[in-house]
Amino acid sequence: MKILITGGAGYIGTELTYELEKNPKVKQIIIYDNLSRGNVNLFIGKSKLSTKIKFVQGDILDTRLLKKTLIGIDVVYHLAAKVTTPFADQNAHFFEQVNHWGTAELVYAIEESTVRKFIYTSSASVYGASANEVDEKTIPNPKTFYGISKLRGEEHVNRLLNKNLQTYIIRCGNIYGYSKSMRFDSVINKFMFDANFKNRISINGTGEQHRSFIHIDKTANILTNLLFSKVNSGIYDLVEDNLNINHISNTFKSVYPSLEMLHINQQLKMRELKVRPNYNINALTNIPTRTLEEVLTYFKNQFSF
Repeated sequence: MKILITGGAGYIGTELTYELEKNPKVKQIIIYDNLSRGNVNLFIGKSKLSTKIKFVQGDILDTRLLKKTLIGIDVVYHLAAKVTTPFADQNAHFFEQVNHWGTAELVYAIEESTVRKFIYTSSASVYGASANEVDEKTIPNPKTFYGISKLRGEEHVNRLLNKNLQTYIIRCGNIYGYSKSMRFDSVINKFMFDANFKNRISINGTGEQHRSFIHIDKTANILTNLLFSKVNSGIYDLVEDNLNINHISNTFKSVYPSLEMLHINQQLKMRELKVRPNYNINALTNIPTRTLEEVLTYFKNQFSF
């Protein structure tokens, strides 16, 4: 089995590569990435990747290179995207080009290929904001350029659902947790960096706002196991917990007892989003349930100092 991972050098891509590499049924993994985030941690370190890993530096909008790279590929994981924090609203054109039209170019290329399975990582941001739990039956109502672009990407992927091609749209919650290819712009990861090196975290608004979360190792594990599962094609929410910011910050206080918590605009009620976990997709993981404190303690121990 030959696999292509777009955006494979990123946060999810790095951990997914490690997971897929372990499986003897996977004969080749092609990492397709333009390295626009400057993240090259997948390529360095004492642990060597096997010869089944190949790297192609290319842009998701490069149709010619995409079609060439897809020759002989059986499965595509589409992770490449311009990403942001959940309610940020900036770079409308960039989001549209990469997340919408980049996905469109990939889908067009796949329609002319021999690919048999396609897995697209979308985002819970397509739901917008909701104080009540949403799920796959909820009509999307994105509030940001990022959410809009991911939903428009989904519209192209939906075409593949009507063809003889196993297709999955995975709407991920906020992904957090240690990886060598870290992103520190999401709330828990940012809190962790600030707590460890500044001994202070900043909480915006009342702190009662909820977000949906999924750990990076469970994300990679589920995406890998989806490859060999009998789960039907379709749209799935990938969420483990819905946590409010005050609960998260208080857990950080348990891990870092001297931590200072700075509240900004404490009277302001912030937008929130709760997503109902999909137990069919969550059942694919073989990673045991852990408390947030356990996860954060492990994360803390990964820092060099």
